[in-house]
Amino acid sequence: MSLKSGLKHLTARRGAWGSVLLPLGAEMPKKAGAASKARGESRGAEKGKNQSKEPERPPLSLGPVAIDAKGCVTIAIHAKPGSRQSAVTDLTTEAVNVAIAAPPSEGEANAELCRYLSKVLELRKSDVVLGKGGKSREKVVKLLASTTPEEILEKLKKEAEKK
Repeated sequence: MSLKSGLKHLTARRGAWGSVLLPLGAEMPKKAGAASKARGESRGAEKGKNQSKEPERPPLSLGPVAIDAKGCVTIAIHAKPGSRQSAVTDLTTEAVNVAIAAPPSEGEANAELCRYLSKVLELRKSDVVLGKGGKSREKVVKLLASTTPEEILEKLKKEAEKK
């Protein structure tokens, strides 16, 4: 192959921006220091020296009431839709059992659950949102208001004793 035909071949294989296309499966060469940047090392860090990070601590949990990674209080709920009246029926280590006076269709039970919990916990309706379990009986309700898990657990226990 002559130099002229090689240049023609090369210019025919150019991409839209004038860069040469690589054969399928080929990788671009790495820049010096790219691997250390991917690991999170800075320029001043010595090679082989691990940067110590604090290990992530597991979320604080008081039975069904916990604090998530973002600092919001969460409540694990076992919902029982279609009841005559809304009530906290039981408090176990896994979840708070709540009877909901709404049918489980079109999100009515979820809306009633959030409304009922906001009343029981003495919070605004907008501070009680469904985190997980929109179509399941096992739900996680997130509380956006600044409150402690201990306060929430105490209010739920009082409500469970009323039945």
